This record gives sequence, C-alpha cells and structure tokens, in this order.
Amino acid sequence: MTTRERFLRVLNYQPVDKGFYGGWGGAWPETLERWKTEGYDPEDEPATPEVPWTWYSGWFFPNPPFERQVLEEDNRTVLYINHEGILMRERKDYPYSSMPQFVRFPVETREDLRRFLAERMQPDLAARLGEDYASFLAGFREREKPLIVIADRWGGFFGGLRNFVGVQRLCLLFYDDPAFVEEMMDAIADFLIAMMDQILEHTTVDVFGFWEDMAYKTGPLLGPELARKYMLPRYRRVVEFLRGRGVEWFSLDSDGDISSLIPVWLDSGINILYPFEVQCGMDVVQVRRQYGRDLRMWFGMDKRALARGPATIDVEIERVRPLVEEGGYIAGVDHSLPPDVSYANYRYYLSQLMKLLEGTP
Repeated sequence: MTTRERFLRVLNYQPVDKGFYGGWGGAWPETLERWKTEGYDPEDEPATPEVPWTWYSGWFFPNPPFERQVLEEDNRTVLYINHEGILMRERKDYPYSSMPQFVRFPVETREDLRRFLAERMQPDLAARLGEDYASFLAGFREREKPLIVIADRWGGFFGGLRNFVGVQRLCLLFYDDPAFVEEMMDAIADFLIAMMDQILEHTTVDVFGFWEDMAYKTGPLLGPELARKYMLPRYRRVVEFLRGRGVEWFSLDSDGDISSLIPVWLDSGINILYPFEVQCGMDVVQVRRQYGRDLRMWFGMDKRALARGPATIDVEIERVRPLVEEGGYIAGVDHSLPPDVSYANYRYYLSQLMKLLEGTP
C-alpha cells in the first residue's frame, strides 16, 4: 500500500495496513536550539519518519513579494515592511516565535486594493512556480504520496482579507462597508480559481486547503451568521469549481475555538478541519461525536502534554486511539512545539504515536 493509498483510505474510513502519520508539527526555533543541547542533530534525525505527504503552501502569496524595507531599528526591535506589504514591528531576539506588532496594512482604499491585485495577485504560474511549471506539475501525476496544495495566508475569506486591511478594520468593515468586504472576497475567490484551473491542467490534487486563523481562545473573530452570509457563498464557489475538476478533499486551517463555525464550513463543502487547539477547548473526540463521519479531522493532540512527560503523553495517545482506529482522522499535535518540550519527551511521544499507528502495544 503506497502512502497515498493509505492516506485516501484513512479519509474514507477504509481499512489500512497502518495508520497514516501526519508529520511532527514543527517546533519553534528556540525549541530546536534547546534540543541541540539535548542530542538533537538536524542533519541526522533518526526519530522522525519520512515526510508523509507532498505539501505546497507558498504558491499563493503576493508575487512579486514586497522588498523588505527597514524604517526604524533599535537594540530590541525593528520596524519594517514585510514580503506581504505589511508594516510590522518585530522583536530581534525571538522574531519567529513572538507576536509582532502590526502597524499598517497595504490596503486602505478600493484603489489600493485594485492596484495590489493588479501588481501582486496575478495567477502567473511561471512567475510563481518557475518557468518549467508544466513539467514540474506533471511530475506529480504518478505519485506515491498525497499532493496537498494549501493556499495558506492568502487562501481564505477572513484570513486573506485581514492581510489586506488588518483584523480590527476588517471586523468593522462588515458593518461599515460590506460591499468593500465582498469585493475583496470575490477577488480572492477569482484568484484561487484561476490558479487552480491552471494547476489542474497538469496534475491532479488530493487536497486543496483554505487558511483562516480567525478564532481566539473563546470564540471566532467573526460570528457564524456573518460567516454564513458572506464567506459561505465564496467557499462554495471555489469548492464547486474544484470538485468539478476532480478535487475531492477540502481542508481549512484555523486555530482557536472554531466550534461555532464548523457547521458553516461543513455547509460550504469543506470536509477536513485542523488543527483543533486543545487549550482553546477544541476536543476532536467530542467533535466526532457531534458531527459524525462527515467531518474529517487532522491533529488535535495537546502539545502541552509533551512538556509534562511520558505519563501525560500516554493519556493523550489513548484519548485519540478510538479516532485512529475508526478512521477519518490523522493524529498529530495541535500546533508547533514550544521550548518547554524536551527532546526526550518529543522522542517518547513519537515512539508511542508510531506504536499506535502501527497497531502494536
């Protein structure tokens, strides 16, 4: 059984020779620095199995990217325009695992939006994937691993818009200027369809993924009523187009408490959600009870368990065992690993997870 066959059978609740391993979730840079002092060698990592899928998530960003432009700098922080055109202030000591301050966003007016779209959001595969994109994509037709294409930070109808105008302004625009919101949403839907239309000329795709990150610890940044009114029609438009071209699986990535948005996403045709952040109250076992087999789930194992040690890791492994055995679920931690996770605990987690997936005690 190839890795791709195993993956598709898990999604379809069919018997497999062993469970599908969904990758290790990554780690903060500080975590990797800690691990290096505890025996981790990034050039020779015996504990990590082979990457299970071919996953692309960088094709949909603004292109050409904005040139990094530093406006201010002191001993602690740097204020600069990033590759997405966002003016942000960032710590120098932990630039990747600390939260930046977002100062200004690239779109303030409709004219800004239209210029941004014309200059940075054209579906030019040669510019985005390389001049030989046709041969590159055709190489995936006969594949043994699943091909997953994630539109990432520019592939959503809240997440993408917040990159244009920022979270606070976006939330107000739903009330102050909903026509502007719809113009941005339609532009993203047009872009996703145009990109995928060309990609699917050369290969099939196993999963197409949206990205939102539109919730925090106690709920979403946009209520389900507005999500249903504005976002659902655009999801459906993209999903129905891609389904007509042979794509069967549609994922969506959002951290936080997404419980009130799950019905909206299911009604949109999205059938995979992740990562189910446990510290925000998301419980994959409870979600399966509530929504049954219509919803497939990835990850949802509490990363905090890995900091607490083997006994807690064992409890977390047992918590998701019924889902692994039933299918429609790919086990993995609910986010990248912070530096309170020791290398020994990570190794133990991975060894126990492999036993679960292989059906061994």
